[in-house]
Formats: sequence, C-alpha cells, structure tokens
Amino acid sequence: MKKLLFALICLLFICPVMAQDTSLVSGLEDENAVEKITGTFKSTRVINAHSTEMLYKGNMDFRILHRFGPVNSGVKEFFGLDNANMRMSFDFGITNNLMIGIGRSTNLKDLDFLIKTRLFQQTKGAKPIPVSILVAAGYIVTTQQSFATVKPTFSDRSSYYLQMIVGRKFNSNFSMQLSPLLLHNNSTLNPTDDKTIFGLGGGARYKVSKRIALVADYHYAVGKLDNAITNPVSLGVDIETGGHVFQLHFTNSAGMNEKAYLTQTTGKFFNGDIRFGFNLSRMFNIGKKKKNW
Repeated sequence: MKKLLFALICLLFICPVMAQDTSLVSGLEDENAVEKITGTFKSTRVINAHSTEMLYKGNMDFRILHRFGPVNSGVKEFFGLDNANMRMSFDFGITNNLMIGIGRSTNLKDLDFLIKTRLFQQTKGAKPIPVSILVAAGYIVTTQQSFATVKPTFSDRSSYYLQMIVGRKFNSNFSMQLSPLLLHNNSTLNPTDDKTIFGLGGGARYKVSKRIALVADYHYAVGKLDNAITNPVSLGVDIETGGHVFQLHFTNSAGMNEKAYLTQTTGKFFNGDIRFGFNLSRMFNIGKKKKNW
C-alpha cells in the first residue's frame, strides 16, 4: 500500500513537469515553424507570362490555348471567332522546384521548349521569405515553310529567352509579380528590328470567389521594333473546376510564346484591336504520389 501511495505521489509531481516540458518543446517548434505560401496564382502562367507557380513532382500539365481574330473585324468574321491561332503544350514536374515543357503553335508553326526552376519560395514564420523568385528559359524555332529565294537556316529560325519572375501573395485574395524578359532572335521579321529585346513585364491576380479570379499581365518592349509592333496587354478570368483551370481573356496578342507576344503583337488594345481567347489547363499525375494542384 505504501509503495502504491509513493508511486501515485511521484506521478502527481512528474506528470505536470512532463506536460510543462512538452508544451515548451511544442512552443519552440511553433516559433521555428516555416509555412510555405502556395496558390499565388492558379496556373504556371498568368496569361502570357510565366507565373510563380510550379508543377509538383510527377505532375503533367496539358494545355490548349486559343486566340481568335480581332473582335472589331465585325459580324462578317463573327467578331473574330471565324479565325483562330492555337498552341498546345505538355509541361512536366521533374521535382517540386524544376519543370520542363514543350509546345507547338499554329502561328508560324513555332516549336518551343522551356525549363523553369524556383530559387526561393515565399514563406511565413520564424524566418519569412517575402517573395518567390523563379527563372524560366526557353528555345523557340520556326518550322513554317519559307518561300524566300535564300532559304533561312536552322539558326536563322531560332530564338532564345530568359525570364525572371518575382512574385508575392499579399493576402488570400491579391497576388502580384514582376516578370522581366530578355529575348534574342537570330533573325527578325523586319530587318531593322533589334535582335535582342528586353521586356519589362508584370502580372496580377485578384480572387473574387472560391473558384474565380481576375488576372492581368503586360509587357513593355525596350528596343527598336517596327512602328506597327505594340506592347502586349491581357485581361482575363480564371475559373477553377477540379483538375481544370479554365481561363477566358481578351488580349491584343495573337501569338502565345515569348517571341510572338513580345515582338510580333500588332493590335492596339485600347483602340479595340483585341482578341478573345481561352487557356485550358488539365492536370495529370504520372508519378507514384499524387499532389493536389
């Protein structure tokens, strides 16, 4: 009986101490906890430009992009819906911080390849990182048949780009990014154009409901381009439906790769030279462990 009483007294003293120690350790873990910020954008692209989002390891993103003709072409062209450019692409998540992709555009029959990596991800907690920083690089080759007397070489048909994306999710509704872009064309459509063009770009997203958000992106081209070339402006709506992200937008750009939208846009957005378009993204899991988008 004495032994049992002694054991109970010991438990009365030991248990509170153990509980106190546990709470101290738990508090220390909470203080050192770091939470990664996700869902800054709902797709790996805002509209034209790459966004701060990445594919999870083992995920594949199949994308179909359509741009119709100018809305101001009138009823004879059914406000542009009788004409369309398309880009189809497959992007793959190699790791959570590295992805690659391949795409094909009907415009000039461009074939493009990309690689994108995340250097820093926005976090909050003990040691917060205020922004996400990513880098995307790509190669574009035009495969359309040439009828020129002197045929362009493979090198003449090639273009390269490097884009940095710096973005921040300010709250659950609003996100913004800067996406400067450096593009080099080995040859240009207009002989007097600069071969290397710098694009000052940015994008934003505002969430209006659980599955709907407003998005916009813009690039200002720095360099010598033909007077007919204008800066690409895009405004859209993201609609999330399970494994799909469906995006409706208006833009003055007919092309859907970096070379096309930065150096080949001719529509004047605020003069009504706009095109209706949509981007459809469908996620597939091709790895062992499924991650939600």
